[in-house]
Amino acid sequence: MKQQVTILGGGNGSSISIRAMKPYADHYDISAIIAMSDSGSSSGKLRQEFGVLPPGDILRAILAMSRYDFELLKSIFYDSRYTKHGILKGFGLGHLFLAFVEKYDGSIINAIRPLAQALDVVGPVFPVSLTQSDLCVELTNGDTVCGEHEIDRPNWDRSIKIVRAWLDTNPTVYERAAEEIRNSDVIILGPGSFYTSIIATLLPTGMREAIAASPAKLVYVPGRAIEANGETGPERLSEFINTIHTYLPRQLDAVVYNTSRLHEVQELYYREKNWSSIIDDSATVTSVPIIGKPFEAESGGSDPELLGAILHTWIQEHV
Repeated sequence: MKQQVTILGGGNGSSISIRAMKPYADHYDISAIIAMSDSGSSSGKLRQEFGVLPPGDILRAILAMSRYDFELLKSIFYDSRYTKHGILKGFGLGHLFLAFVEKYDGSIINAIRPLAQALDVVGPVFPVSLTQSDLCVELTNGDTVCGEHEIDRPNWDRSIKIVRAWLDTNPTVYERAAEEIRNSDVIILGPGSFYTSIIATLLPTGMREAIAASPAKLVYVPGRAIEANGETGPERLSEFINTIHTYLPRQLDAVVYNTSRLHEVQELYYREKNWSSIIDDSATVTSVPIIGKPFEAESGGSDPELLGAILHTWIQEHV
């Protein structure tokens, strides 16, 4: 019997972990559970105009789960946006498909299924909740900010940090997603934006209980970089680990951390992306084993193939 591996997070980061595990689909049943509090860009506009759940992160996860080439699918369904004037301007084909089917049929689940079937996915993709919600955070100055986009692109001083996060409507975890968690052998968290992607997936009511009831090993992949103009969350590896533990019912079983030293091309990529490196203080971490391995892509960013080999080896040795 195959082991069940479930990936939690947002669209960008989860697509990396999905593509990392996809070559090992003969060994594992792979699934993904995706945050549903996106409020920016085209997903935010579709939420506002049609009252649908944000489709962008779910779309990227479905494309990553397909047996077809991810970059090609992303260029067709995600990156290519209508540029003419009118109601379609700024939207991509995949976003519109998911939004219109949900609007017509009444459920994002009934929009995911036909797209997943058409793209021949290796495993299911689930929204973490079926309820509209916005991510909210409290800051060290006492202010409260709601809205994923506002948190992801803050207009406050970067010395003001996020203290805690919650979802404003207190949504319940989608039961099929909770069942997937309870039946998992391994749960992979990340990589991706810490609060707006990873923590947001842990916040629906019932998620904590589902993880507590699961026998799964918990593996956190923080990646290597943080956005210099992104959310004002942790900057040190130890801070990421300590903070994520406050949203989990039990300790992590492993942290897979990218120890790559950047060469010139990768450093240029970081500058172009306005990324900075996580401060590596792994020597101070005693609460969880740190698997420090290089998995930076030659052009910059996490390399799914290298990450997949690391995760596969660890699972075979520990699960």
